[in-house]
Amino acid sequence: MSGIADIEVVLPASSVSMTEAARSSGVDLADILKITHSESFPALAEDEPSWELAREAGRRILDRTGLGPDDVQQVIYAGSGEWDVPFWSPAAKVADALGIRRAHCYEITNFCNAGLTAIRVGVHEILLGRAENVLVLIADRLSRMVDYDDPDSKALFNYGDSAAAVLLSRESTAFRLLHSAMRTDPSWSDYYKGEIRDGRVVIRRDAHRPGLATAYVDNFTALMDDTLSALGRKVSDIDYFLINQGDRSMHERLLRETGIPPERSVFNYHRLGHMGGADTMIALRDLLDGKRLHRGDLILLATSGMGFSWGITALEYQLGVPAAQLVAGRHEEEGM
Repeated sequence: MSGIADIEVVLPASSVSMTEAARSSGVDLADILKITHSESFPALAEDEPSWELAREAGRRILDRTGLGPDDVQQVIYAGSGEWDVPFWSPAAKVADALGIRRAHCYEITNFCNAGLTAIRVGVHEILLGRAENVLVLIADRLSRMVDYDDPDSKALFNYGDSAAAVLLSRESTAFRLLHSAMRTDPSWSDYYKGEIRDGRVVIRRDAHRPGLATAYVDNFTALMDDTLSALGRKVSDIDYFLINQGDRSMHERLLRETGIPPERSVFNYHRLGHMGGADTMIALRDLLDGKRLHRGDLILLATSGMGFSWGITALEYQLGVPAAQLVAGRHEEEGM
């Protein structure tokens, strides 16, 4: 029964303007909006550290569930590895701020696939008996690594910022982790990479290379097939398919080619950018807040990250579990 007991998402108060991005880059606003689909979305202010968003998300979870600091045995911080401060541990920083002083704190870097990688690792740790509760923090500072003066970086202009905290527990979970399948194609390892510009790290793409869009579809489809086969299920059994919000056209193409109806997914492009590894947690939270989930629903999370890695994670919603705190104090779910 190990899986997700609670989810919390925190967005920064500031935003990034595509009108300003168009002015800085010289790219026509209409062309930028074909990528972002929104004229502004949440992003870190220049002096706002992402670890503070993660701390707030973690604090809300501990307050809501009633867990004490000593009840958490591991804190995992997941993201790209370009943290707020070089050569430090944001996992330990957040743990200290939350009063968690006896946990093992560490980071997992797999870019926007890191959050679900951390969830898989955390559940494995629970199943091995090394922890009862694991706090996974998914946070990054993607918008701060975008060069809005560079027209060749326009494909990254949709990068926003957010933080999610995910509590993993041995018992009384709201989402049971059924299966996780991930793979990396190392031939894309340096297609994107960082460089130092004016004292900060910015993301640069190598010379255009065809085939990445096809690699997305092929890898996600293969991993989905592996997952459904392992579960003895079929595509029609998928109640919701949630994907990182990096490219709307890819999102729609993947739904078409897998035969999953659009209404079984979540589209936030009108109000959010690509919010890093927390995209699927935001979508999952949206399903909960919209009271769209029912006991036994099969949910597949499709995540990807530079490198390039792809993952499919299968969850089953456990509506009616009395100790599940995911909606406690905010919603009254049917049957609870």
